[in-house]
Amino acid sequence: MQDICCKIENIVYNRVIKTRKEKHVAKNLKLKMARVEHDMTQGDLADAIGVTRQTIGLIEAGKYNPTLSLCLAICKTLDKTLDQLFWE
Repeated sequence: MQDICCKIENIVYNRVIKTRKEKHVAKNLKLKMARVEHDMTQGDLADAIGVTRQTIGLIEAGKYNPTLSLCLAICKTLDKTLDQLFWE
């Protein structure tokens, strides 16, 4: 019985993790697509808002959570709303 419970817990845990990762990927793709629509490289966007290219790369990779002010600067530069780029 305990074996079955452990298997069920693992299945549920893996589904939750997968769902969270999928949401992050979708959110990060929104930013990349908006940037490409404006014919901008990561470096171009970074220069426009005053951060490094690495920062933009990390945001797009889902490895960095930008501050609200950085999100707003990105949105303004890409002519998008917070909802369109960052909220799920």
